[in-house]
Amino acid sequence: MGSEQYPLRQSGIYRNLPNFDTSIKDLTAIIVGATGISGFNTLRCLLDSPQRWKTIYALSRKPPTEEMWSLMTPEQQARVQHVPIDLSKSADETSTTLEQAGVRSVDHVFFYGYIHPKGKSAMDPSMADALIETNVPIFEKFLQALEIRNIAPKRILLQTGGKHYGVHVGRARTPFIESDPRPTHVTKNFYYPQEDALLKFCEQHPTTKWNVIRPFGIIGATANSGINFFLPFAIFAAVQAANNEPIFFGGDIDEWQHQYTQSSAKLTGYLSEWAVLEETCANQAFNSQDGSAISWDRFWEELARWYGVQKGVEGPELDEAKFKSIELAGGKESPLGYGPPLAIKLSRTIVDWSKDPKNHAAWEKIMQASKGKITANPFDDAGGDLFEQGDFLYANPQPSIAKTRRFGFCGFVDTMESVFEMYQEMAQLGVIPPPLVDAARPMV
Repeated sequence: MGSEQYPLRQSGIYRNLPNFDTSIKDLTAIIVGATGISGFNTLRCLLDSPQRWKTIYALSRKPPTEEMWSLMTPEQQARVQHVPIDLSKSADETSTTLEQAGVRSVDHVFFYGYIHPKGKSAMDPSMADALIETNVPIFEKFLQALEIRNIAPKRILLQTGGKHYGVHVGRARTPFIESDPRPTHVTKNFYYPQEDALLKFCEQHPTTKWNVIRPFGIIGATANSGINFFLPFAIFAAVQAANNEPIFFGGDIDEWQHQYTQSSAKLTGYLSEWAVLEETCANQAFNSQDGSAISWDRFWEELARWYGVQKGVEGPELDEAKFKSIELAGGKESPLGYGPPLAIKLSRTIVDWSKDPKNHAAWEKIMQASKGKITANPFDDAGGDLFEQGDFLYANPQPSIAKTRRFGFCGFVDTMESVFEMYQEMAQLGVIPPPLVDAARPMV
């Protein structure tokens, strides 16, 4: 019996979540990449249903930090078994690791494993070959390890993302729908051979079905994630407040007023749980987003309030001559196949801001004032991926969740509340200072 037969539930700020028959209980799961932003928050979603999930094997190179464990109750912690694993090892070695950890059978597998090659931004299309070389083998070897161990899960879920549609390359047909063809004519993408490997595995093991989940602009707390799109803005706001300077928006007025959708990692986790438990969702891919659009206009106003930016907000520059246009592949080289190049227009960048020694010094003072609570210094990687994400996010794409709704998932979170929750939890993890207010203003 599917979840549509049961009333919806709420968990904190996450609303309209599915319920399942109580006969679905004592399940086991493997989460690969359990300390990353998506894996860790999916772990927390599964732990939200104590009768349903009995044991969760959390696979990652290092265990969750003490601060990450503190976000879980003792009862929840007791249902998690961390399994240290190096995904770059051979399938035989991975199989041995699973055997030594006592992993004999599991009901569902959630794969979030990812290795970031050094040297270039994850947003750079020229990095495609390196991403394929590092990330396709780890997934293929993990599947081989399952085969060696004779572990036959009911469902294997692979998370990919919005780059499936070529949004990092140029214009793609909007809104993005799951049946869109792969834009292989303009870009290589490690997601595609990973998906192919998953489908091949399931064809060879008919009792195992698959799911693919594609979030866009992920929001969520973890101590170990380099890809966390809203994190740079909290750092930016805290430093500007300390310097008694306003926060500024580097995009143009169209970007300022545009309505964007994001993907909260916990809501995506609830979506992923629903997908693997619903028989009708077998062998299906789903986009994920919050169902709650925001504008940078509204978010910047809240961001300044959260971090006590007394000088307020400097909105978009109106003088076109002051903008630099950063073009992605365009025209016939874009996924769409026609039209002008897709560009991000910036008058000022957070990357350049992050290189200012004055801001480094302000952060060091923030760390000192925290008396050891803040242990991370993002300026050690000034100009790197972390701050670049803040500029790239102005060009947020527009996925459709019509298929997700059609199949019956109604989950919702107010993105403003989700970002605020993430900032609160990242403060608990020792990454940023906490917001100075008690709650976000929901968009109602």
